Amino acid sequence: MSNNKPDDALSEAAIYSVDAYISEDYARAERDKLWRKVWLQAGRVEDLEQVGSYITYEILDDSVLIVRTAPDTLKAYHNVCPHRGRRLVDVPEGERNGSGYMRKFVCGYHGWQFDLDGKNNHIPFREDWGDSLTEACTSLKPVNMDTWSGFIFINLDPNCQPLKDYLEPAASMLEPFQLQNMRCRWRKWGVFDCNWKVAMQAFNETYHVQTTHPEFNQYGSFRGWARAQGELHSNIGYDTPKNMDGNQAAKLRVGEAADPRISTAEMQVYTWEKANTNTTETLVNAAKRLIDELPEGTPATAVLQHWLKSARADDAARGVHWPEVDPKIVGESGTAWQLFPNFQIGHAVNNMLTYQARPHGYDPDKCVFEAAVYELYPEGEEPKPAWKFCPPTEEDWCYVLSQDFGNMAAVQQGMKSAGFHGPKPNPYMERTTAIMHKNLAKFMGEGAPIKLNGDNKPE
Repeated sequence: MSNNKPDDALSEAAIYSVDAYISEDYARAERDKLWRKVWLQAGRVEDLEQVGSYITYEILDDSVLIVRTAPDTLKAYHNVCPHRGRRLVDVPEGERNGSGYMRKFVCGYHGWQFDLDGKNNHIPFREDWGDSLTEACTSLKPVNMDTWSGFIFINLDPNCQPLKDYLEPAASMLEPFQLQNMRCRWRKWGVFDCNWKVAMQAFNETYHVQTTHPEFNQYGSFRGWARAQGELHSNIGYDTPKNMDGNQAAKLRVGEAADPRISTAEMQVYTWEKANTNTTETLVNAAKRLIDELPEGTPATAVLQHWLKSARADDAARGVHWPEVDPKIVGESGTAWQLFPNFQIGHAVNNMLTYQARPHGYDPDKCVFEAAVYELYPEGEEPKPAWKFCPPTEEDWCYVLSQDFGNMAAVQQGMKSAGFHGPKPNPYMERTTAIMHKNLAKFMGEGAPIKLNGDNKPE
């Protein structure tokens, strides 16, 4: 059993309303109360390689234009011409977002032009306005933008707190993993038949593993903890078996079957082939060698240490260098962080898996869901995959993720049942879900979890 103890006000069983998932009024209120008030992950720094590179980020009625304006400078603007309100950059049909390269932005309606710093430098027949047009009313309106660990974040609130302060303690606890050095192996997105919260909560706990992913049970126990972190965030991790170091609480775990050499190799191969997440080819190959490099009866903790040391050396030989992270820090950081409201990072010393979901219009039954896998590459060999649109199928996402997707639409429909009184998350393993609703209530003014007492209904 773990030594982790409940460490927040939601350590007791709680229940909360389903309105956050199924109410159209709630979905509409989220625009002003939530999405225009929080920091949102909008892209990666490497997406903007040269001066003039741009991407857009779409959230309900708002579109943000993010531009590299100088070799070391990124800026963000509302993606709208101040003349008549036309968007400057359109999102191509079927694409996740707009992207490309421009030396200047030209409105397709009347030809107003803007430089990379957002300043208007051409208005046809400007003299017709006399002296009424000022730089303030003709320039693009800025949006707060900052970066952390290679990720670009935007905030539509002009009076928002600094990004680093908003992200704490995640920012400090994840810093040793040097996530900014990782590059994307694949990234996919799709429109799913569930609320964005249902999508995020399909991945923010380990309680579902034994049932949704039964194939993993042969490799060990996946009982895990969940903790509140700071004002808004949370993280999850696995209970650490006795005499195992902190790595066993994180992503890179050994199998717990009779022979951990064999079960670790089998689990790594299964993860690589059936999920294509949370591991790398180097880790898989090093795991396959365990049975040849270690004698039968080697304790699990020694198998773990040998496996990671061997894989680290293999990567170093090809020019890939893992950061040195103390096992204690690895254990405390767990397997994944939920950055409020809608971004999850499943981190390790040499790879990460990210999830994000956001509304698809004001329909509470739909969302835009996306996931991306990153790892370390030799310099100059980094792939540059485009965002790929994928329906929620095994063919497009791999078997393990399709198992998760099978729950999403079913949960969305089930929450509308007259016989369902509200979610009752496990207070130890699913505390992250209750934490999310506690934080949502801070912004939305409703829906805070209450203590579960039998089958009581939230007010």
